[in-house]
Amino acid sequence: MVLAAGLGTRMRPLTFSVPKPLVQVGGRALVDHMLDRLASMDLDTVVINVHWLADQLEAHVRNRAQQAGMPRLVISDERARLMETGGALVQARGLLGDDPIFVCNTDQTWTDPGAFQRLAGGFDSARHDAVLLLARREHARGYAGRGDFHLAADGTLQRRGSHPNDRADFVYAGAQILDPRLLDGFACEPFSVNKAWDIALARGRLCGVELEGPWLHVGDPEALDDANRFLAGIAA
Repeated sequence: MVLAAGLGTRMRPLTFSVPKPLVQVGGRALVDHMLDRLASMDLDTVVINVHWLADQLEAHVRNRAQQAGMPRLVISDERARLMETGGALVQARGLLGDDPIFVCNTDQTWTDPGAFQRLAGGFDSARHDAVLLLARREHARGYAGRGDFHLAADGTLQRRGSHPNDRADFVYAGAQILDPRLLDGFACEPFSVNKAWDIALARGRLCGVELEGPWLHVGDPEALDDANRFLAGIAA
């Protein structure tokens, strides 16, 4: 599932007229960076939720669906109510089935070609409810936060402490593999997927896989400019 329904408020004024997943980074829409990676994994179906300027995003998705090599693309419509990251998954639950799923944000990109393969290889349904893709904080561009998780040698995770001086070495990089059954106790209402992660953490079933190289968080116009300069430098 591609989470593409956000309002993109920090990317304004660009997102007054264009949904954030259609903002161009490195010459391609943010959502296309993610769709290309998912297509390379030979998936059957990708579900994409829509809300803000939904007609534009739906039209773009319809065009992508006609291209060779794309999985079936299905819209989960959140025009009536924005469901946040967890609620979006619950609303789309009937489209997702019971097998583990990729769940991806669209406000980031990276240069690591093997990230999804390692993420898939790191998931074991006997041991995990979710496995998160994590970037080292010092490799995160467009990000000024304190990090999200501590990553142990065995892949298990611990959240950063709540004290203002606490730091964690790893940032959630916007992609995960999740067992959708983890969500079955939640009502279909807006909530953060962090609530589901807390359940997995308590069970000792939340783990992480490290992203290799830089992670480009494209959250605002300044970060967008930095990402474009960085990608242009690689292409030069």
